[in-house]
Amino acid sequence: MKSLLEVADFRLFMLAGVPVTVLVLAQLVLLALAVIWLSSLAQRWITRGALHRLEHVDLGTRQSFGALARYVILVVGFALILQNAGINLAALGVVAGAIGVGVGFGLQNIISNFISGLIVMLERPIKTGDRVEVAGVEGVVREIGARRTTIVTHDNVSILIPNQRFITDNVVNLVYAQAPIRLRIPIDIAAGADLAQVSRWLLDAARLETGVLKDPPAVVLVSSLGGPTVHLEVAVWHVADGPLRQELASRLNLRLGAVLRAHEIKTA
Repeated sequence: MKSLLEVADFRLFMLAGVPVTVLVLAQLVLLALAVIWLSSLAQRWITRGALHRLEHVDLGTRQSFGALARYVILVVGFALILQNAGINLAALGVVAGAIGVGVGFGLQNIISNFISGLIVMLERPIKTGDRVEVAGVEGVVREIGARRTTIVTHDNVSILIPNQRFITDNVVNLVYAQAPIRLRIPIDIAAGADLAQVSRWLLDAARLETGVLKDPPAVVLVSSLGGPTVHLEVAVWHVADGPLRQELASRLNLRLGAVLRAHEIKTA
């Protein structure tokens, strides 16, 4: 028994002028694990329990509030643990200074991504379920974390994007305004064709494609005249959370190409 007490009271190191023994370190570890477990429990409760009952609160909002609550519990919990152990937080100024030096030498990206994650959660330029395009990656937002956001591409590949990209880069959010978006299909035809008749054929074909909205209506835009080629664009509207743009564009190209061939309209 005496040997156990001696081991428990064995001084490991000094922290802010307070001796840290084996017993104190064990208590700190257990309390830290308890705080981490409590923060995760609170996050799940807010995301799946408390706010889940509110029908007007979407999944992205619930996850944002849950993550913020988790971080608050972690910060407050660790501060209370250190205070309970007799460690004066004000005496950790030297440690904070050392951390600041570390940030200057390589941790700035981690801190920047963390702050950017908080900004994204609060301002909510994107949310879970949005179809976005950033840094050359297009897909659906699966999860917004503290340092990175998970985007699932159309090929079902999960890509982790640093949160800083959503603050510093141009982000295309296809469902941000909750309104239809327009897709343009460029077509070059040989000069000499009856543009009015060709436009009617193209519009009739485009309206038959699944995913194309009747309101706003599709239109044919003439980009340029003169020369051996006439540049046209078939502009259709579709909903962002409907068919994928690439798939819809591919189907429209095939359908419009078949119509042009059927009427012997030469493409350039």
